[in-house]
Amino acid sequence: MREDKSRNPEPRYANLTIGVCPDQWGVWFPQDPKQIPWETALQEMSDAGFSVMETGPFGYFPKDPARLAEAMDAHGFRVVAGTGWGILHKEEAWADTEATFRAIGETHAAVGAEYVVHLPPMFRDEKTGEYTDERTLTGAAWDLYITNANRLGRMMKEDYGLQMVLHPHGDSHIETREDIDRIFTATDPEYVGFCLDTGHIVYGGADNIDLIKTYPERISYVHIKAMDPGLVQQAHDDDWPFVAAVHKGCSVAPPAGEPDMPSVIEALADLGKPLYVITEQDMYGCDPSYPKPNAIKTREFLARHGLGIL
Repeated sequence: MREDKSRNPEPRYANLTIGVCPDQWGVWFPQDPKQIPWETALQEMSDAGFSVMETGPFGYFPKDPARLAEAMDAHGFRVVAGTGWGILHKEEAWADTEATFRAIGETHAAVGAEYVVHLPPMFRDEKTGEYTDERTLTGAAWDLYITNANRLGRMMKEDYGLQMVLHPHGDSHIETREDIDRIFTATDPEYVGFCLDTGHIVYGGADNIDLIKTYPERISYVHIKAMDPGLVQQAHDDDWPFVAAVHKGCSVAPPAGEPDMPSVIEALADLGKPLYVITEQDMYGCDPSYPKPNAIKTREFLARHGLGIL
């Protein structure tokens, strides 16, 4: 039987389960010629010592639950979450958002997942960096965002048994600390949780430790990654789109960059509750030989500080 390296047996860290997702392999889209084929990535993720999976862009791995379960089982993986983009602040977009998340919900409920991560659409295009929306939501758009966040979270919980978590992201309507406070003051905690993405928190200029202490009940899922603070500052000073910042190398492997990962792990352990902590590094378009050795180093570094085991 394969050794389970996802959870440190020491009581202080036993609630923290490390996992992986396609973003750690440079994957942003269901299909893209710049990305590693899913079969290759899945084998490499297994080789790197991971056994817990967030499936990433819906359609990168098989959508059919039987095929997905077969592939994951063959490589020793347990699926804990799916991921989806969905517009919440435009009435005309709700039908597509609902259809997308129902498809994700059906697949992931069938394979035993527990969470679904809502990634907020960016206001600049993921590839070109061109503006596609307003930077800040106000008035009716803001009210609808909150209404539909609660609506979507309730649907996922009641119809599929999945906890929805909102995810902060560069170039999105959940980027800064002000955005985060605004969202979580307004949404229903029964249906809307928080995916603490440590890298995007840095990108948005907020403090991870303070957020953990401020929202201990709302933080129900974690993406753990780091950003180069110098490049983040330059990105904001020069108004780079997020995709440009990524191509310039703003997302880095710990222990480089911020936040300080040992401190984050300790703060998460202090919460005293079960958390999936999924490794990520934004590097769409990377050399295909890079992700596997990089992920091994990242997993081993985190394990030395209590997240998983060597």
